[in-house]
Amino acid sequence: MIEIDWAGEAGRLRSSAEGEAGWNAAVAATLVRDTDRVVVDVGCGGGGMAKALAEALPSATVVAIDADPDVLEQAREHTGGLVRCELASMDDGAEPLRQAIDAPADLIWASASVHHAADQQAAVDALASLLAPGGRLALAEGGLPARYLPWDLGIGEPGLELRLDLAQDRWFKVMRDSLPGSVPMPYGWTDALTRAGLVEVTTRSVLSETPPPLSPERREEVIEGLRKRLGWLTGEGHGHGHGHAMADEEWLDPADLEVWQQLLDPEGPYFLGHRTDLAVLAVRSVHIGHAPR
Repeated sequence: MIEIDWAGEAGRLRSSAEGEAGWNAAVAATLVRDTDRVVVDVGCGGGGMAKALAEALPSATVVAIDADPDVLEQAREHTGGLVRCELASMDDGAEPLRQAIDAPADLIWASASVHHAADQQAAVDALASLLAPGGRLALAEGGLPARYLPWDLGIGEPGLELRLDLAQDRWFKVMRDSLPGSVPMPYGWTDALTRAGLVEVTTRSVLSETPPPLSPERREEVIEGLRKRLGWLTGEGHGHGHGHAMADEEWLDPADLEVWQQLLDPEGPYFLGHRTDLAVLAVRSVHIGHAPR
């Protein structure tokens, strides 16, 4: 069984909101309309997109919603009064969300949050029901695995990052299965939007690329992100397992785990912080559906 300590994740989500400000601003600019009056970020995390939406639409009411009070407090601090922060969970259905928003929404954004709902289709249905006629629901889910490292690092077997992705994929399945009342969704996000009654459903994928050499700050962000992913798989992070958790070696091969520990050791000769060839290449997908007019 896997449980995620969202209170323990609050600080990381805040840092992510700060680090992704440029991406959030660029995407927000493609989503908003001048006529939008009520805009919502559901599962807002550190409030990065909520802040970007508020800055893109200063005349609109922007509501940031999250199910964890510690996470919401980080969003409140990050957005600096630009948005209204409300506590509610998608797992409780549409009504608590409707009360938190207090009006039909012209745009609802949900990034990497619906996949934490026990019944993802029910969560999409609930979000779709909150839209004003012609309103849009934008789900940022999936894309392509990010790439940061060269294929051959000079230590361990080549392809280390690919195997980390596979381990994380297995972890994600167990996380989904561990959710109380978990319901499979054996189809894609565009189908989920269509089943929720939305029309003109499409997907936009957004490329993020920073070539080497990375700035010291960006390199540290990459290393911390990798350290966090490894922590979730080894039980050293807040996404650790409880009860019937799988042993570390069932997620990662012991030899790969040892290599990762060397790569992330600031005192070791293979520390990633010494490398000049780290890069950022990521593709995130945004699936958009429109409420009928």
